[in-house]
Amino acid sequence: MNTHSDLEPGFEAAIRQTMATRSPYWSLLGIELLKIKKGWAKLHLPFDKKLTHPYGIAHGGAIFSLADSAVAMALLGVVAPEDKFVTVEMKINYLSTFTDGALTAEACIVHQGRQTALGDVDVRNEAGHLIAKGTATYMIIKGLQTPDG
Repeated sequence: MNTHSDLEPGFEAAIRQTMATRSPYWSLLGIELLKIKKGWAKLHLPFDKKLTHPYGIAHGGAIFSLADSAVAMALLGVVAPEDKFVTVEMKINYLSTFTDGALTAEACIVHQGRQTALGDVDVRNEAGHLIAKGTATYMIIKGLQTPDG
């Protein structure tokens, strides 16, 4: 049963616009936001040769980036708009290789306190097989101003 509620109207569109225009790292890797709700998100990463290492399989860093980004999007839906957050710690287990097709990362926030949050993420291939499993801890910074205001 999905208990994650929808975001306020327009907020998801604003997040999509921000990630499309202000996240060059996502563009570099090819990450796309599929869906976001309060405390839950699903992202997509197509296989691309630019993601591989010499063995022809996707580099673990690309999969890690997808997983970390999915948890961040899930958290974005529940923190106050004026708050920022950063990854403090993340652990991932790689269970299989990624050599073609696409991956999806589905993340949810399993605990949110005043200063930290814990997220869980599953990364699966198109057949639904678990490729990686991760957990991430984020520090929530109340009212942090970014360089662009």
